[in-house]
Amino acid sequence: MPRFVLSSRRFIPVCACLVAIFGCSSAARAQGIGFQGGATIDPNQVFIGTHLETGQLMPNFRFRPGIDGGFGGNYSLASVNLEFLYAIPLKSGWALYQGGGPAIVLERTTAGNLHTTSTHAGTFLTFGFANENGFFTEFKLGGGHSPNLKFGAGFTIRKKKP
Repeated sequence: MPRFVLSSRRFIPVCACLVAIFGCSSAARAQGIGFQGGATIDPNQVFIGTHLETGQLMPNFRFRPGIDGGFGGNYSLASVNLEFLYAIPLKSGWALYQGGGPAIVLERTTAGNLHTTSTHAGTFLTFGFANENGFFTEFKLGGGHSPNLKFGAGFTIRKKKP
């Protein structure tokens, strides 16, 4: 059975198209773009990434697709996360949020001069705290080929309300 392998030359344009398509789904005034970084456990890596946050699709419910890259040892991961989040507002501008969704995971392993790249499916659950100024911290529990535990912090830049 042939195995589907997505080359790195195709991966970035495909991800950029997905983010652009999903990003155009709501009014521009309600959207935000953000950046995050952190560490993963199993595999032990550090990661950086970016995301696009839509406006509220329903009260306190948002769509946040993103791209992450994890690095460490002889192993690297790139993942496209299609994340749906539900926020529970707390006092003083903070919110507790939870959600999750599917992920497309691109794995690359290196052994000497041999590089192996493969594409897999994954899932994750997200739990975090976010401030209305854009700062957030979260952790993700992964399944499939996603990292088992991911802890990160980041910032979402949103257009200010008039």
